Amino acid sequence: MSGDGEAVVAAVERVAERLEAERDHLTQLDSAIGDADHGGNMARGWAKAAETARDLDDPDPETVAKTVGKTLMAEVGGASGPLFGGSLVFAGAELEGGITPETAVAFAETYLEKVEDRGDARVGDHTMVDALTPAVHTFKKSIETDERPPLEALAKATDAAERGVAFTVPIRARKGRASYLGWRSVGHQDPGATSTLFILQELLRTVADRLDEPVPDVDATSPTIPDEDAGADGADAAPEGEE
Repeated sequence: MSGDGEAVVAAVERVAERLEAERDHLTQLDSAIGDADHGGNMARGWAKAAETARDLDDPDPETVAKTVGKTLMAEVGGASGPLFGGSLVFAGAELEGGITPETAVAFAETYLEKVEDRGDARVGDHTMVDALTPAVHTFKKSIETDERPPLEALAKATDAAERGVAFTVPIRARKGRASYLGWRSVGHQDPGATSTLFILQELLRTVADRLDEPVPDVDATSPTIPDEDAGADGADAAPEGEE
C-alpha cells in the first residue's frame, strides 16, 4: 500500500472509532432538533467505510476517498449519506496525483462546494456548512497566503471548525428537519457540524502521527494582511513582500 493511501485508510479508521465513541452524544444533539439518527447513521456508515477501505488492494488516496464516499452513500441514511459521502466521491478526484498541499486545498474546496450544492446551504443556516466553511477557508489561506506547514494549517482549520460549531448554537436553523422548529432550534448545537469537527480532529491527529510530530497548539487567526485599499497612492501600503 502506498504511503499516502495507507495514511488515508488510517484516517478513515480513526474517524470510524471516534464516531462510534461519540454515537450517543451525536444522537442526543440530533434528538433535540432532528430524527435522533445522526449518531447511529454516522457510526454505522464510517465503520463500514473503514472495513471497505482496509480491504482495498494497495490503493491510492483517490481510490480510498471515492470508495469511502460510495460506502457512506450506501450505508448512511437520511441527508448525511449524500452530503458526507457524495461530496467525498467528487472531491476524491482532486487527489489523483497524491496528497500535496495543493491537492489538499483543491480537495477541501471541492468538498465544500459539493456539500453546499447538495444541501443548498450556506453559512448561517445552522448546518455542517457552518463548521466546514471556516475550516476550508482557514486551511486555504494558511497554505496559500500565510505559507504555513500543512500540519499547522490543518490545526488552524480544525480550530476554525470548532468555532463554527459554537456559532450554530445561537442561530436559527434554516435547512433540514431542524428548520421545522423555527425559533425553537435556537440554543441547540448542530449535529452535522459537530460530526464534521470530529472528522477533522481525527484527520489532524492522523497527520500528526504520520509526521511523528505533536498536534500544534494554534488557533484560527493568521498574520495581518495589508489592506489593499489603504492609501490610494500607495503611501500607506506595505512594501511589496512585507506585512
